[in-house]
Amino acid sequence: MFLKPDYNLKNIYEIDFEKLKEQGIKCIMFDLDSTVMVSKSANFLPETLEWFRKFMNDFEVAIISNNKNSEYINNASKIAPCRVIGKANKPNPKIMGDYLKEINISPTQAVMVGDRPLTDILAGKLLGCKTILVGSINPKENLPTKFVRALERSTIR
Repeated sequence: MFLKPDYNLKNIYEIDFEKLKEQGIKCIMFDLDSTVMVSKSANFLPETLEWFRKFMNDFEVAIISNNKNSEYINNASKIAPCRVIGKANKPNPKIMGDYLKEINISPTQAVMVGDRPLTDILAGKLLGCKTILVGSINPKENLPTKFVRALERSTIR
């Protein structure tokens, strides 16, 4: 099925960076909210920032978010260990594609990591990247969010 991610992991911490390098991946694009940052928190968990340090030297890394709030994106940019791009309009892959052109990396050398099949994974598939679906970084999501997430994930089974 088209929406099926290349990898379906419990969370970002399970990503095998050595395996990605072996596959020729040179760029990792992450979604922001619920993927690498607790949604709307405007703050990274300390363990997430430490985790970023483990692979930042081996890949081009960016966070690409649909969030349209410029102030929120600017605040995230100030504390992020990499570039943060907002207003991405995923699943439209244009912003992701423009970023890859800017850094001269082919979509086949990139991976999109996100928590939403219908935005993050679809955008990566449309662009021609590998895709990694992860669970939310926030184990305490509210019930409506958990329900929508489960419903959306039913599209990939």
